[in-house]
Amino acid sequence: MIIDRLHEEVLNKGNVCVGLDTHYDYIPEGFKKRFNSPAECILNYNLSLIDALKDKCAIFKVQISYYEALGLEGLKVYAETLKYIRKNGMLAISDIKRGDIAKTAGQYAKAHFEGDFESDFITVNPYMGMDSIEPYEEYIKRGDKGIFPLIRTSNKGARDIQFEKLENGKTVFEHTGDQIYNLANKYIGNCGYSSIGGVVGCTHEDESEEIRNRYKNMFFLIPGYGAQGGAATVVNKLLNRGNGGVVNSSRGILMAYKKYENGELNPIECAVKEVEDMRKVIGVIHE
Repeated sequence: MIIDRLHEEVLNKGNVCVGLDTHYDYIPEGFKKRFNSPAECILNYNLSLIDALKDKCAIFKVQISYYEALGLEGLKVYAETLKYIRKNGMLAISDIKRGDIAKTAGQYAKAHFEGDFESDFITVNPYMGMDSIEPYEEYIKRGDKGIFPLIRTSNKGARDIQFEKLENGKTVFEHTGDQIYNLANKYIGNCGYSSIGGVVGCTHEDESEEIRNRYKNMFFLIPGYGAQGGAATVVNKLLNRGNGGVVNSSRGILMAYKKYENGELNPIECAVKEVEDMRKVIGVIHE
């Protein structure tokens, strides 16, 4: 199953997920001068990062909104970025957070698990109900695709809804997570984790151990590290003996060059150093 591949990548390369949420403004001016358009520049920045980081991270995450905003040219960059990741033997998460039901969700599944936008994992929003997840199961059953439904997100607004208490005593995110977890147990790989994982942010420490204990064999996509303020201490509580999750950093890696403006390192070398430092700080490199 696809989760076995991801589990193995973590064992070999650590838990870093490189977020290619690439905005033109994030790219250094010197790099921009080499290209004729924002789309061309973003694609080449992405490809350079993939070449430099493919042996140092477990997976890449590509956020579709940054590419949709550039129209058709941007979507071409999105497709080419995904193809290049997978051509290099790496895994890709398409961060699309789709949330719809029945035939519509089925078309989202087809769009992002086949064809020009094919990816290995996608993020989905389950808060319309479990019938928004069911159409993806056709692909999960095959063994080569997986999903990360939103459970407890990293944004401040998560407390507006996800932390509300229900009559059964659970929070909304616990009630949702429990249903996802029950479904996930149908698709357990040899590694002991499911190809249905969960998005759990690392920006709040209070509930992190409880979440890990509640969802023991759920593999987490962990956003919020770095630019959003997520700490390594929270990350380690969400992991399970150093595995069971990948930790995303986007702006922290894309704009790592801002830490080294003395010019000793070029922007891509700065990204490499950021990933290497991140691996050490979260303490989950597996030699």
